[in-house]
Amino acid sequence: RGQDTRETFTSHLHYAFCKQNVVTYIDDVLVKGDDIGSALDQAIHESRISVIVFSKNYATSKWCLNELLKILECRKNNGQVVIPVFYNTDPSDVRKQTGSYREAFAKYEGEAINNESFANTVFKWRTALAEAANIPGWDSQSRTYK
Repeated sequence: RGQDTRETFTSHLHYAFCKQNVVTYIDDVLVKGDDIGSALDQAIHESRISVIVFSKNYATSKWCLNELLKILECRKNNGQVVIPVFYNTDPSDVRKQTGSYREAFAKYEGEAINNESFANTVFKWRTALAEAANIPGWDSQSRTYK
């Protein structure tokens, strides 16, 4: 996951946080053999702040979209601070699922035909993306905090 940002922006952000003694969690430090789903859920639940890095390929990852649902649940129920970062992608593409997000969701809509449960999940992902994109965050293209 996050292959379009893992070796660039995300690794630099992780390094900067660690340098400032900010305890971080990044999924490539999972212990081999651990259940990745429960480990990530626990890390998200225990966090006070979540930084979500939206990129052009973010919506192609069902894993990332499910993590987003968990993060927004923790924001609502636990008051977790959420900071979206729009890395080389327009916040409106995330909000409205246009551009590369439209392509990813066209695929999901095809998979959701005759699968009501998955169609419901796709709806939740769309709603979560719109909600997250409306949270003030950092836009790398304009280099502004919006």
